[in-house]
Amino acid sequence: MGSMAVPSKDRVEPGSVNIPPFTNFPTATSNPDTIDATRVAEDLIRTFNTALEGKNYTTISDLFLEDNGFWRDHLALTWELRTLQGRGKILECLKSSKHPLTRIEINTSAAHNKPHVEPIDASDDVNGVQFFIQFETDIGRGEGVVRLAEDNGNWRIFTLFTVLKELKGFEEPVGKRRTKGVQHGGNPDRKNWKETRDAEANFEGKDPTVLIIGAGQGGLTVAARLKMLSVPALMIDCNERVGDNWRKRYHQLVLHDAVWYDHMPYILFPPHWPVFTPKDKLAEFFEAYVKLLELNVWTSTELKSTSWDESKKIWTVTVERRKLDGTTETRTLHPRHIIQATGHSGKKNLPDIEGMQDFRGDRLCHSSEFPGASPNAKGKKAVVVGSCNSGHDIAQDFYEKGYDVTMVQRSTTCVISSESIVELGLKGLYEEDGPPVEDADVLNWSWPSSVFKAKQMKLTQRQHEHDKETLEGLRKAGFRLDSGPNDAGLMMKYYQRGGGYYIDVGASQLIIDGKIKIKQGQEISKILPDGIEFADGSRLQADEIVFATGYQNMRTQARLIFGDDVADRVGDVWGLNDEGEFRTIWQRTGHPGFWFMGGNLAMSRYMSRILALQIKAQEEGIL
Repeated sequence: MGSMAVPSKDRVEPGSVNIPPFTNFPTATSNPDTIDATRVAEDLIRTFNTALEGKNYTTISDLFLEDNGFWRDHLALTWELRTLQGRGKILECLKSSKHPLTRIEINTSAAHNKPHVEPIDASDDVNGVQFFIQFETDIGRGEGVVRLAEDNGNWRIFTLFTVLKELKGFEEPVGKRRTKGVQHGGNPDRKNWKETRDAEANFEGKDPTVLIIGAGQGGLTVAARLKMLSVPALMIDCNERVGDNWRKRYHQLVLHDAVWYDHMPYILFPPHWPVFTPKDKLAEFFEAYVKLLELNVWTSTELKSTSWDESKKIWTVTVERRKLDGTTETRTLHPRHIIQATGHSGKKNLPDIEGMQDFRGDRLCHSSEFPGASPNAKGKKAVVVGSCNSGHDIAQDFYEKGYDVTMVQRSTTCVISSESIVELGLKGLYEEDGPPVEDADVLNWSWPSSVFKAKQMKLTQRQHEHDKETLEGLRKAGFRLDSGPNDAGLMMKYYQRGGGYYIDVGASQLIIDGKIKIKQGQEISKILPDGIEFADGSRLQADEIVFATGYQNMRTQARLIFGDDVADRVGDVWGLNDEGEFRTIWQRTGHPGFWFMGGNLAMSRYMSRILALQIKAQEEGIL
């Protein structure tokens, strides 16, 4: 039992690093009209390839700015997520790489890919040359982005990004490599498509290579990637239907991210899709996604036990599955890999506060269990503890149903309007007339985290100026604000701690107008039968209390599901390491055959390939 502690506004996940923003941007710049971007790019790539042929890695490292050149690499060089800064670290990595690049070339497949002059600093004042690349290693192919800066009259690499996209000999069966889908003639035992599909989905007489726990966007996207790599995978989910992880959430939930940012791999949202997706519409899309991509999923399935055989490198997993006919089946499976795709957050963070068991109101629950405000409340009192996305949405729902609602804000919140996200944050990258989403992803991830953070600081200033009237109104209403870690805004707060922000879709004005009241800065000392008592002795009456207090780390969920032996071997999940890369999630965890998958739809789209390629490489003896 105890009170609720007030967290720091810039709290990071345990052991993670608050990456400082990059400050040493190139300063030399030419008149953009005098820069022949194509010639500059071709000259550098020619030198790069000559050095690759001769394995002259010192020459390659010398192509970078000495101390402030970056090579961000996802899988291509080291099978890890790495960001290398400075010639010394780049040279060291090139010398130790088991699969160095063998060839690099400029990608001119689209106009936005070709060499062109582009601002490369945080303030958009310094012109550089930017272009897409394609590359090969001895085992795979990939793509990336190069940004060049002038350095004492020479063009050098400011940032280079490389990401592995496919393994040679194991390319995805898409486009000209698509399968025929039929075997004609002669074999009296051949099955039709439905018979084959049913056998595959039920894993009749065989085990999945990969067992995925959870069928939300994380599970679905990595299952789709594994399917395209011919790795047999099975998702299990305790819900009755795919999509219930969204369908069962609070009544008014609509995605705060725009459709162009949220596309899923292989099947994009159609062109008539609304900009912001309602939760039930997304749930229906998830169900259709499973059918169209022929993904294997067992719903109404509970994980009963797991054990890992260290010598055989294989899991033994017992699951209990409730079938459509009402019968229950127990199956024992032996996958070589388990992916925990239960969301990037773990166990719900429902605090244990004195007096909870004595509350006599209509409802006390965590936001994940909140079905929606009751209609025609006629002045009932509701208290929402928490002031991020879910807390605001739930408070707005309460107000619209006639409740007298108060939001308890214990620390500070980063608030940015939805309009600022779409018109400023995503503009030019994820938008109606932007580049194809996969190209947008390469551009988005091509910035090293410290450089990205510096650019986000400038963007946040512009967003705050756009939202000035709203932010001033919130302050006057007693709502405390922050601008994220190092004033770098919403995205860096998400990267660093997984929450702590609100994308304003209407609740801020209700707070400004006093329609949603604010109780700020006080710990909860106890729950009363008819409300809440705070540390300063003040009280709030409540008929309903909802704790929109977030979730714990994924590792805590792993401990609950798989036990201490697994959880003690894996690293902490989420937050950034000292190179600015995410920790543990989407990559080797420290426990063989055990992986974490999660994040929003955009992260799941991009990182699902990163994770699937590692598993495929292990299965083929490459990794």
